[in-house]
This record gives sequence, C-alpha cells and structure tokens, in this order.
Amino acid sequence: MQTVLLDAAIKADVPRFIPSDYSIDFTKFPPGENRNLDLRRDFHNRLDRTSLSATTIFNGAFADMLTGQMPLILFKLKRVLYWGNPDQRMDFTAMDDTAAFTARAALDSSTPRFLRIAGDQLSARELVAVVSEVTGEEFHLFRAGGLGMLSTLIKVARTVAPGEKELYPAWQGMQYMRNMFDGRAKLESLDNDRYPGILWTTARDVLATRQAG
Repeated sequence: MQTVLLDAAIKADVPRFIPSDYSIDFTKFPPGENRNLDLRRDFHNRLDRTSLSATTIFNGAFADMLTGQMPLILFKLKRVLYWGNPDQRMDFTAMDDTAAFTARAALDSSTPRFLRIAGDQLSARELVAVVSEVTGEEFHLFRAGGLGMLSTLIKVARTVAPGEKELYPAWQGMQYMRNMFDGRAKLESLDNDRYPGILWTTARDVLATRQAG
C-alpha cells in the first residue's frame, strides 16, 4: 500500500510525504532483527531516492493496545508481563494523538526527516502501579524470561508457524516486544512540544477509559 501511495505522490508532486510508519525507531536496529522494521527500511531506501520531501513520525507503541492487543497487561491474571528488565521504560502514544501530531506536521513546511513523540513512557514496574490504581485491584509483575529466551522463542515460533505472508504472525509481535524491552527502541529528544495545544494521552488515561467502559 505504501508503494502505491508513494507512486501517486510522485506523480502528483506533493510537497511532503509522510509514510505510515508510526512505530519504534527502525534506524536503531540492524537488518534481520525485526521483519516489519526491515520492510519499512527497504521502503525508505526507495523513498530517499525520490525527489520528495519526507517526514517519518516515530511514536513507540500505540497506547491503545495496552487494553488487550499487546500482551503486557494480563487483566485476568492481574499480572504485568515483562522480559528482561522490569525497569526498562517504553514509549506509548495514543492513536488519536499520533493522528493530531501528524496532521500538524503535514501542514508544516519545515519538518525534519524524522520526528519522535511519546504520550507516555513507562516501565513494566510502573505499569503495575498504574493499572493497580486505575482498577482498584492488586497487580503484580510477571517475568516471562530473559531476552535470550525470548530470542529463542522467536526462532522456534517462526520455524513452527512462519506465516510470512501475514502482517503480524505471533513471532512478529514477539520481535517488537524484544526490541522494546532491550532498551534500544527507547525514544530520546522527543518532539512533543513542536506543536502547542496537543494534550497527550497517558497510559493511565487509556486504562481509565477501559475501566469506565
């Protein structure tokens, strides 16, 4: 889909192209560690060969996924799962906030090649405190294993159920988890203040909305 949009943008000679990356910062990782990041990198190699001005927005993980899609908060078990270090902070940004920031960037003629945003930055240990407070129930940490074990599980899962044509086979989600917990995905020098007026949604806000619903 991005390739189709790129071709259309080239024909239309648009002033700025914003790829639909919205992910952790793939520039920090070598090829072969994360398939979807590799696909993004390959696309950017093509994009950089065009005459288009482009801006990529990195937002970490979507905070909305904390309510179930991302296997971090295990609500039924009252556990927050982590791999490796429970104090490794991770970036979370709500979809609506990402969209609002992107809209402002699209109208900005002076955007740099990369912008980095995060509505909240929390570790697994900090998530325990937040979800416990919001739900009124006592959650605990659950260590699934070390990062080495996770890497081994990724290899096994990819061998047993390759799902190479699927957008998010199980092992792909595991690759993202490994990248977030090993610390390299952590965004620095955030551009949150570039456009005044955006009220950033926190993980607490997302979980409170879930609780109220």
